[in-house]
Amino acid sequence: MHPDKDASAGSGAPARPDGPLRSDARRNRERILAVALAELTRSADTPLSAIARKAGVGQGTFYRNFHHREALIVEIHRHEVRQVTDAAAHLLATRPPHRALREWTDRLTRFAMAEAGLTAALRTADGGSRGVRARLDHGPVRAAVALLLRTNEQAGTIRPGVTPDDFLLAVAGLWHLDPHGDWPTDARRLLDLVTDGLRVGAPGPATPSRED
Repeated sequence: MHPDKDASAGSGAPARPDGPLRSDARRNRERILAVALAELTRSADTPLSAIARKAGVGQGTFYRNFHHREALIVEIHRHEVRQVTDAAAHLLATRPPHRALREWTDRLTRFAMAEAGLTAALRTADGGSRGVRARLDHGPVRAAVALLLRTNEQAGTIRPGVTPDDFLLAVAGLWHLDPHGDWPTDARRLLDLVTDGLRVGAPGPATPSRED
């Protein structure tokens, strides 16, 4: 039997818990996802058994969570989407709107780098088809962008009328950065240009500085 397959490998969907996970099970799952992202970014062909070992979980625990490689990649993507989406609401609750938007773009950069790092693993899992890609939903990220833009427009800190599509087109360069290069510097320059541009024509009483 192939080390990355088991009797459940015919299922096309990742194993998802039917209810809330116990704290130890949740920690195991999150540790597997973190290790898998790092290892598959480093080498798309990393055996699942090696990921389980580095995550400190047994084979049974691993396969109960992820039946096969495709399920693991889809769940890494979903986990990253949840993280970047949840960050929008958290930042808006704890920062002024303009700071929440700028800090969120930094989190979006890490999401883009995670996706770039998984590209080779995705091709390997997909076998040249669009099976896995079709299950990668970016809708929640777009909804987070809409929330941030709406809040900032209401606060008068960005120009009116900017749509989520406008914003995502403006930051599309993030997905072209080299995850193995100096992407933090390149991303910072791009995002400063984008956020500075959003402030042009803002009706607020003052244009906030980047340090505010």
